[in-house]
Order: sequence, then structure tokens, then C-alpha cells
Amino acid sequence: MLYIVPTPIGNMEDITLRAVRILSEVDVILAEDTRTSGKLLKHHEIKTPLQSFHAHNEHGKLDYVMQQLTEGKNMALISDAGTPGISDPGFLLTRSCVTNGIQISCLPGPTAVIPAIVMSGLPCDRFFFEGFLPHKKGKKTRIEYLLSLKETFAFYESPYRVVKSLKMIQKLSTVTRQAAACREISKLYEECITGTIEEIIEKLEAKTQVKGEFVVVVQGHRS
Repeated sequence: MLYIVPTPIGNMEDITLRAVRILSEVDVILAEDTRTSGKLLKHHEIKTPLQSFHAHNEHGKLDYVMQQLTEGKNMALISDAGTPGISDPGFLLTRSCVTNGIQISCLPGPTAVIPAIVMSGLPCDRFFFEGFLPHKKGKKTRIEYLLSLKETFAFYESPYRVVKSLKMIQKLSTVTRQAAACREISKLYEECITGTIEEIIEKLEAKTQVKGEFVVVVQGHRS
């Protein structure tokens, strides 16, 4: 059986009792980065063996992992932070398990997009999650599509590109929109900057240095 186990996006206490138990009981934990995950396991006194399984080796290791599962081993898949498969490795293995009749259980748990949308103060009864925007090719077209949506939309962005992406959204938007830029969620320096897109850009540009991955949340199109 394969367990998909979400891990904390920041604070190591944000893990369920069930997740700790599953990670302690399985035969092997497949980790995106064994160094990062090793710190989490040590913190919770989990001694299960770790194996690397990430975007750069999952194609090469997939057959081996599937063989282990077929032979009866129980495995857990974790990413560096959050829920595997949500803008993280995991889809390829999950699809293979479904195709080959391997039982899967995905535990509920952390993902950065939900707290960011809730903290934004924007409507969250319905929303569109984009994941990561294209870095270059297709970015303008994708933003134009997002701006056409009536629902609140959210996407992940690096601290190095967040201002550039917000400026493109501001340029392509025909109306003033409320937004939020959230970073370091659940960590010591958690910050959620709200206001119009222009106001958020000004606040970010006023900082000498911006750290931490961002979740950007933007108001939907108003007819």
C-alpha cells in the first residue's frame, strides 16, 4: 500500500498524529529530499528508512518502487513541504499505483494555498488554483486567462519573480483588484500583505530583501 503523507509547510508541529504513526509504521519513506525530511523525522523520533524519490529520478526509480509495492511493502510518499502531487512530485507514482491496482491512501494535511486564500480576505467559497505560472513562454496568455475568471485565483511564486508577476497582472488587468501576497506561512516570520496589486508591489519593493516562497491571491473579474 502507498500512503501519501502531507508534511508541515513550516512549523514542524503542523503534522497529524496519524501521519506520525503511518510514517513510523511503513517499511520505507520515499522523500523528495532526504536531508530536509530527515530533520522532520528526527524531530518526531521517526526511524523509518528514507529513500530519495523526486522529479529528477522518479522515472528511473518508478519500476523499482512499483516492484516493492507489488511484493507487499508498505510505503509512504512525502515531499519537502505540503501535500505530494500539489505542485510537488507524486503524480507519476500515484497514477502507476492506480493503473496497477495498488491501494492508495492520502492523508489530509498541509498545503500553502488554503491558508493563504483564507487570510486574503477575498471570497473563498469558490477559487481557482493555478500552481506555478510559466516562467517565460505563455506567461502573458496564462495571466490573461486568469484575469478573465470570476473566481478568486491563486498561484505559487518565487521571491525572485513575485514583483515581476504582480506588475504583469497589474498591467494586463483593466480594473483595480484587491490581492494578497503571503509568505513563510506557519513560520516565525509569516507575512500576508493585502491591498490593491499596486499597493502590494510598493510594499514589496520597499523591502531590502524578500525571502520565502509566495502564495499570491487575486480578486476575480467583476462584471
